[in-house]
Amino acid sequence: MISVTLPDGAVKTVPENSTAFQILESISKGLAKNAVAAKVNGKVTDLSGPINEDVTLEALTFEDEDGQHTFRHSSSHILAQAVQRLFPGTKLAIGPAIQDGFYYDFDSDHTFTPEDLTAIEEEMKKIVKEDNEFHREILSREDALSLFNEKGETYKLELIRDLPEESEISIYRNGDFVDLCAGPHITDTGKVKAFKLTSLAGAYWRGNEKNKMLQRIYGTSFPKKSMLDDYLFRIEEAKKRDHRKIGAELELFTIMEEGPGFPFFLPKGMILRNELENFWREEHGKWGYQEIKTPMILNQHLWEQSGHWDHYQDNMYFTKIDEQNFAVKPMNCPGGMLVYKSKMHSYRELPLRFGELGLVHRHELSGALHGLMRVRCFTQDDAHIFMLPSQIKDEIKNVYDLIDSIYRLFGFNYHVELSTRPENSMGSAEVWEEATEALRQALIEKDVPFKVNEGDGAFYGPKIDFHLQDSLGRTWQCGTIQLDFQMPEKFDLTYIGEDGQKHRPVMIHRVAFGSIERFIGILIEHFAGAFPLWLAPVQVKVLPITDKHAAYGEELTNQLSALGIRAELDGRNEKIGYKIREARNQRIPYMFVVGDKEMAEGTVAVRKRGEEIGALPVHEITSQLIEEIKTKKID
Repeated sequence: MISVTLPDGAVKTVPENSTAFQILESISKGLAKNAVAAKVNGKVTDLSGPINEDVTLEALTFEDEDGQHTFRHSSSHILAQAVQRLFPGTKLAIGPAIQDGFYYDFDSDHTFTPEDLTAIEEEMKKIVKEDNEFHREILSREDALSLFNEKGETYKLELIRDLPEESEISIYRNGDFVDLCAGPHITDTGKVKAFKLTSLAGAYWRGNEKNKMLQRIYGTSFPKKSMLDDYLFRIEEAKKRDHRKIGAELELFTIMEEGPGFPFFLPKGMILRNELENFWREEHGKWGYQEIKTPMILNQHLWEQSGHWDHYQDNMYFTKIDEQNFAVKPMNCPGGMLVYKSKMHSYRELPLRFGELGLVHRHELSGALHGLMRVRCFTQDDAHIFMLPSQIKDEIKNVYDLIDSIYRLFGFNYHVELSTRPENSMGSAEVWEEATEALRQALIEKDVPFKVNEGDGAFYGPKIDFHLQDSLGRTWQCGTIQLDFQMPEKFDLTYIGEDGQKHRPVMIHRVAFGSIERFIGILIEHFAGAFPLWLAPVQVKVLPITDKHAAYGEELTNQLSALGIRAELDGRNEKIGYKIREARNQRIPYMFVVGDKEMAEGTVAVRKRGEEIGALPVHEITSQLIEEIKTKKID
């Protein structure tokens, strides 16, 4: 007999070689039915694997991230099986689970079309109906090579040959299909009740453009049809909210072929952008920040000193000035170091909080560019805080509160991740541990739930990342708090302590918006272009019913403008219904319709987001608007 410790601490004694499924079924048939995988001693495994030692055991359902990953990876095998049935001779590459779905890469003489996806889905339904078990086998290297050589699976052979000698090699069979795979998988194909193949794309083998271009089929899957329907609805809604589409419709920004990845902001987009930057300056002033501006181009020596030359060079742009090498800054921090170092500081001055809206440039591959979300130049709302070691936790908590207040203003929920030391890091393990623990303790003291993201820290320090959730439930990584012991050392930053001696400060890098451009893209999609009043490029559209009301409309527009309200007059000789529809399509928050009655009574017929509110005196509605703008109200 062996002992199995459950998540609640309970210990269950079961026979040796019991499977995770059998153990879960002995606890609850419902739990076993809903489980898609198990976590045994912290490792995600199949439910069918025998357990022959004392372990900790946790059931994973589709609600768990690891459970979704297992479910969708299994779905990719069903896709590959269907493709090989319909298109014999197709060679398999890889088929992982990804965020919200899965894909599989194929080498086929047949060029897949959208019509093929329908046929492949039908074949997948047959495979699901067959309810074949996923069965794992361990093979020797020789047997694995022999198996896939016989099948002509050249990509699998390459993967096997590249595995370390000591690696365990496993395959999974379901029905007449076999694939090289480490797993884990769900118990059987019948569990994949709902799926959809979503798109086609090209992909180089192993992401290397020197290799052959393969055909990639994307899909998603769920255990229930209702879940798939909800997902597809969100996808369609996301298409309607695409910031590139709305940005063009509302004349906010554009990307031109003369500058791929370098956005052009149009007049209305600049209003939105300036409102965000003005808000940023106002808030940071309240929180004790001093604004600075550092140069966009600095010489090679600085980037060598900061570590970017060794760790970030592939993402940078370079130029020569007076026969010397310079780099366009990909980050603002080295300039911030020079600002701190431009004078001697006392411990009494610390913490020093320098904020900067700094334009940075980073080389992104053309295939990765995406509207405002992934660009080659963007403005980071950076800040660098220099402090005493004794101030670390309080400053981290202070920054957390600032970022929290900003996100709550926009109506965003978010979750937090603590990212730890990456492989290409600078500095000693001891310093990294000290920095990571300081971030961890600050979150614990703030009573903030967080997930640990192993190995995803910056090369100079661990970080806290903020992931925003938008109105469609999608998440976006925006804010970050990075604790850095490395840069002060590299730049020999010091302060004069109470003892009159020089000491080393500690520093924080942090952003709230992350990138102004990306944050605008997120806001466009979050609000579907219907921005809160304080951000709207045009806040009021004045709509005269006929030409004889135009003079009153113009007077009203001027009055609103004098009060600081962004108003536009639509004085065209068009029917009022047409004007209202157009203003609604432009997502104008308020419309003021004026005709004979309004002129006579000094009122306006108010529409908010296209919905009729009724007639109000001008002074009353303008007071309401001013208050709504001042309080930055979110509908």
